[in-house]
Amino acid sequence: MGFLKKFFRNVFHEEVSNVSPSSFETLSDEELEAHLNIARYGDFMLTDAIRPSYDLQVVPRNGFRHDVFRDEANRVSVPVVMGSASTQDLFEIFMDLLDPLGDNVDVVLEASHSRNSGGHGDLYREHIDMPVLKSILYDYEEMLLNDGCAGIAVLNPGVPLEVQFDEHKLLICYGSDLEPFEDVFHEHEIPCEDEMQFITEAEHVHASSDIYQQQFDELKMRLGMDANFM
Repeated sequence: MGFLKKFFRNVFHEEVSNVSPSSFETLSDEELEAHLNIARYGDFMLTDAIRPSYDLQVVPRNGFRHDVFRDEANRVSVPVVMGSASTQDLFEIFMDLLDPLGDNVDVVLEASHSRNSGGHGDLYREHIDMPVLKSILYDYEEMLLNDGCAGIAVLNPGVPLEVQFDEHKLLICYGSDLEPFEDVFHEHEIPCEDEMQFITEAEHVHASSDIYQQQFDELKMRLGMDANFM
């Protein structure tokens, strides 16, 4: 099944920037089909999870940048590195980014498969050995790469460090010491470009499928997570 068919059958939400109207509103079926079937931008390949705006407000590319997450409630600022990588390298980079977290970690699964009915939430699993976790995640690599309604975060609260592989298939690392994560990006030849923008910062669309939702449910069970969201 092509991306277009998956989009029309299974797309759950469209996130729009403050710019109005949407770049998709005036497209013919042929123009929409052509755009949604484009996965390659130069040497960068998108997964099936997401597509940028028709007018390409942000062009997908390899790179990472530094940022800061501000928790206003607790008045805490946490350093962040955010990265984007082409499909052929993306999952291996994610797996390598997990190594600085240590041998025993917590896992959070995030899903929005039922967003239209208000369904969105997180599932939490404490204390899983990293080799066990990696083995399970490799079994679900295709779903994690291509499901635009599923994300995962792995963290070690004792350090603390966290790596997030979100619904947009961005790699987001949190912690006071970001050097180990930066080293991983450099090892995979992902350049540091602190002025770059990501696909999340403009209009874009997500896509999923019933099969990916079923596989996500299987992953929950493999990780020993409750059926109910937090």
